[in-house]
Amino acid sequence: MGTFCSVVKFENLQELKRLCHWGPIIALGVIAICSAMAMIDSVLWYWPLHTTGGSVNFIMLINWTVMILYNYFNAMFVGPGFVPLGWKPENSQDSVYLQYCKVCQAYKAPRSHHCRKCNRCVMKMDHHCPWINNCCGYQNHASFTLFLLLAPLGCIHAAFIFVMTMYTQLYNRLSFGWNTVKIDMSAARRDPLPIIPFGLAAFAATLFALGLALGTTIAVGMLFFIQMKIILRNKTSIESWIEEKAKDRIQYYQLDEVFVFPYDMGSRWKNFKQVFTWSGVPEGDGLDWPIREGCHQYSLTIEQLKQKADKRVRSVRYKVIEDYSGTCCPLNRGIKTFFTSPCTEEPRIRLQKGEFILATRGLRYWLYGDKILDDSVLEGVSRIRGWFPRNCVEKCPCDAETDQAPEGEKKNR
Repeated sequence: MGTFCSVVKFENLQELKRLCHWGPIIALGVIAICSAMAMIDSVLWYWPLHTTGGSVNFIMLINWTVMILYNYFNAMFVGPGFVPLGWKPENSQDSVYLQYCKVCQAYKAPRSHHCRKCNRCVMKMDHHCPWINNCCGYQNHASFTLFLLLAPLGCIHAAFIFVMTMYTQLYNRLSFGWNTVKIDMSAARRDPLPIIPFGLAAFAATLFALGLALGTTIAVGMLFFIQMKIILRNKTSIESWIEEKAKDRIQYYQLDEVFVFPYDMGSRWKNFKQVFTWSGVPEGDGLDWPIREGCHQYSLTIEQLKQKADKRVRSVRYKVIEDYSGTCCPLNRGIKTFFTSPCTEEPRIRLQKGEFILATRGLRYWLYGDKILDDSVLEGVSRIRGWFPRNCVEKCPCDAETDQAPEGEKKNR
């Protein structure tokens, strides 16, 4: 892949501070443990280096580690790309289609959004990922996705080494009784004897690494499929929510219009090439984007302005129909909800049946919004903000009764 031709460039040494965060510490710790244990188990107890297969296996393990770390650091330090401070469109008349960011003192370019963690407007922002302590966006979307692909593949290889090591080392040590199974963890009963015996400590470390490898394969693998799904549609997670609210707005006001996502090139291959290129550098400059035929360059930003002006669709009101404990990955909300838990530092909020939520954005199986603590739903001030599963809420039925716009107003809108 041409991504490996690109060179990681540090804007300054301050970027190294991104490593001092729980996300990178945990991620790099998992990579180090799985890689180191796989190499140790392979060399000492499963596939020695003096064999051809052992040498090839060891080289493959090193290759996985290098490629995983390369794409991880590339995604972290290259970053998503930020809208230049003070940026404005070349044609001053186009500024009426754009939102203005007071923090960056610049207009938000198409597909860009302001990240409160990075404190900058991010080009083609998808989300802020705590595991790389940076945003995923225009410049690092390909590296981030390759990391999500390579990490599970490397962990599958490592898991195979762990399983085979324990199998070969414990096979002759198992003794079965009528009601018991005993494991003799003394010196290995095979010829030739290993340099270091496979003892209890080695068994515990291998078993722990196997758990990390399997957990990483499942969790990161699910994230990879989610990312590929939106890449093949040339969308981001934020844009998927904007599109959902656009359809809701059109349906509510019964408008004679159809919202067409402007950046879908109409072909999965063309959408794929918008992110992955042989040169490793994404197409475009992150400010201007190719659009499908019949769409306007600012179709999405115009829709955002409409939603911002319409208080009803700025936040969608939901009523809690089932309790939610506020856990990060709830097992009782379904397997898809469990594995698609938002990869973000933002909190989850505890919900009880009968409460009201104002959702401002969301994913397929999760929503983000404010839980209103006051008696008044629309004028509530005291709120708790965070993520919650979609399947524990429903759109508030009172919207159709109390917030219904007059027929004439619908047509005018």
